[in-house]
Amino acid sequence: MSDQVYLYIALAIYFAVIIFIGYRAYKKTEGHEGYMLAGRGLPPWVAALSAGASDMSGWLIMGLPGAIYAAGLIEGWIAIGLTIGAYLNWLLVAPRLRAYTEVSKNSITVPSYFENRLRDKSRLLRIVSSVIILVFFALYVSSGMVAGGVFFESAFDGPYLVGMLIVTVVTLAYTMFGGFLGSSMTDVLQGIMMVIALLVVPIAAIVAVGGPGEAISLVSQLEPNHFDLFGGEGLTTATIISIASGLAWGLGYFGQPHIVVRFMAMRKPSDAKAARRIGVSWQIVSFIGTIIAGLVGVAYIHANNIDLADPETIVLVLAQALMHPLIAGLVLAAVLAAIMSTFSSQLIVCSSALVEDVYRGLKKDAPSEKTLVILGRACVLGVALVAALLAIVPNDTILGLVGFAWAGFGAAFGPVILLSLFWRKLTNWGALAAMVVGAATVFIWDAFDTTGLYELLPAFVLAFIVAIVASLVTYKKNDEIEAEFTETGTMLVVK
Repeated sequence: MSDQVYLYIALAIYFAVIIFIGYRAYKKTEGHEGYMLAGRGLPPWVAALSAGASDMSGWLIMGLPGAIYAAGLIEGWIAIGLTIGAYLNWLLVAPRLRAYTEVSKNSITVPSYFENRLRDKSRLLRIVSSVIILVFFALYVSSGMVAGGVFFESAFDGPYLVGMLIVTVVTLAYTMFGGFLGSSMTDVLQGIMMVIALLVVPIAAIVAVGGPGEAISLVSQLEPNHFDLFGGEGLTTATIISIASGLAWGLGYFGQPHIVVRFMAMRKPSDAKAARRIGVSWQIVSFIGTIIAGLVGVAYIHANNIDLADPETIVLVLAQALMHPLIAGLVLAAVLAAIMSTFSSQLIVCSSALVEDVYRGLKKDAPSEKTLVILGRACVLGVALVAALLAIVPNDTILGLVGFAWAGFGAAFGPVILLSLFWRKLTNWGALAAMVVGAATVFIWDAFDTTGLYELLPAFVLAFIVAIVASLVTYKKNDEIEAEFTETGTMLVVK
């Protein structure tokens, strides 16, 4: 049996399992809230692994190892920033958002939470936040499709377009019908596959080059600055900007709709503590594996005289070179898992923005639950088609696409979510101004910046300041808002 056949068998097994999980979720999903939020019934381990898997995407196994392979540990500041950000997100945002979204008219989406929390009668908050979600998720989903196409090019030497379409169709199959529960349950499987792959591949590569000592020696000879967190340049202006940009990735966590919606879906606020321990531990182990894979890849590629055309395929190349084809196929399936877990989560959030926040927000008559679920599935399909058009001819790296979308959400929603949870005086006008300024700054900074500073950092800071200033100018005490703020704090103490 040829190596390619083994690879196809492994992928077929993976595809069959996740479609089966999606079918089981479909049978358990009842009504619109069940489709969009799984009835707020996720246990801590599901919420943790689902948040982690939907967060990391293809850049964890392709984008970041490629960056480490090419530039060394100076790219590791992204992992450090994300780990700190994830911990703070679980600690500060998760329990309070879970409580507040229930208290504030049982909000089931981020835009509906903004409107209900701030008593926005103009509907502008819902509409603007939904537009931001659709714009940046079109780019984010597109990055997943690009990763799928690159994956098939590297793993099977097949056409980019065919690979992109296969990943898209299979992800749609379980997302359209399984909804949020299907996405979350497949995320658990995918999260486990990802962390195993990121442990097995680096260990196999280290053994292949002669052990840890030999690997370190080879990398040090070939790329003397790869083990230097400052890139061998010391604390120059460029290095400081690079470090600040890497750490700034952590700020993005507070505003990612596909991650914070997992907080909203937990059974109760107190589950956040256990979920935090599971989620952050999973993330740390995954990052360690990612970084080692990128570094030891330098030694293995040189020792075996391999021509690596695309650094973002280093984990794929190592898996195929070092393992039995069936095992390598399962590792490759883990790469697909990283891509598809984020892809599916983003489709669900886009669908909820269109159905819950745009359609229901503008329609006077309340539609039936069946109609809402059908519309939700149709919107999943529609968003995927738009993203596919953007991904047909990729014009950026996987990490570049993810980084821009991550910055957009982090700057537009992060300051608003934090202030809405911890500051009584945030107003609808302050939130609206922050979202517009945050999103616009990301586009403007990306287009005109010459410093190399990650656009999330200036956009987040500026949006935060604008939110506070605009809120202080427009603040009027509202007894209902005050009562909900107090009730949320009480709910956290009781539960």
